[in-house]
Amino acid sequence: MTTTLPETDTNPETTEQTSDDRPEVFHYVQKDKIAESAVMGSHVVALCGEVFPVTKSAKPGSPVCPECKEIFEGLPPGGDDE
Repeated sequence: MTTTLPETDTNPETTEQTSDDRPEVFHYVQKDKIAESAVMGSHVVALCGEVFPVTKSAKPGSPVCPECKEIFEGLPPGGDDE
């Protein structure tokens, strides 16, 4: 059986603002939802389940959500099989 996963951006492009003392982290989201969220203000769902609108892009070396990173690293390469 072949499972097809949605294309997920390999660079975190979105973040959520934290209202407490936790450091801001960037999340992995479906690549095709980033522009829509940034323009329309719609919310995206990160691999970890966090829901938020895109507010800024990650810079190289930005902190990544540990839960998103663990899930992403467990996905099969390429996102789908032939």
